[in-house]
Amino acid sequence: MNEDEFAPRKKTWSLDQESFDRLLAWLDPNREAAGRKYEEIRVRLTKILVRRSCYVAEELADEAINRVARKLPEIQENYVGDPALYFCGVAGNVFLEWVKKRPVSLPIPAPDPPEVLEANHRCLDKCLDELNPSDREVMLDYFREEGRTKINRRNAIAEKLGMSINALRTRACRVKKTLKECVIKCMRCGEH
Repeated sequence: MNEDEFAPRKKTWSLDQESFDRLLAWLDPNREAAGRKYEEIRVRLTKILVRRSCYVAEELADEAINRVARKLPEIQENYVGDPALYFCGVAGNVFLEWVKKRPVSLPIPAPDPPEVLEANHRCLDKCLDELNPSDREVMLDYFREEGRTKINRRNAIAEKLGMSINALRTRACRVKKTLKECVIKCMRCGEH
């Protein structure tokens, strides 16, 4: 049994630009304010799911957001109240679905052999080299340090790039996803 079997159900619908724009417009007419609200909602959903001992909290938060975006054309006109509460309700349902699918306890995975770890590192290096220099620099700086030093570094990066910390988080998340997909592809194809 692997962890992927208990991830959110496979999506037949994905969030496209038009749906994302509609979602942001629903959150706030001002696009910048809507972006902040979107990030706050995503962080809030993730925290709620983490407190419920969900080890795939970010994935479930994204699934809840996607479901709200998919349902938005039906509910937008008549919905009254804080949209964040609707997201929380949907996230609660997504969490309950996940609980029903997950095993009572997960087996502790065996550590990867050194050659697999080395291959992972080679693939990561290869994928980092494929990023544009700006994204590579952001990623290397973003995940450097620990604790308060890490927070201060991230604030400095955002200031240097002339963006908000939320915009930096979004950029780092997107680049991290791209890197993850690249490393997985590299490992599967044996390109390492």
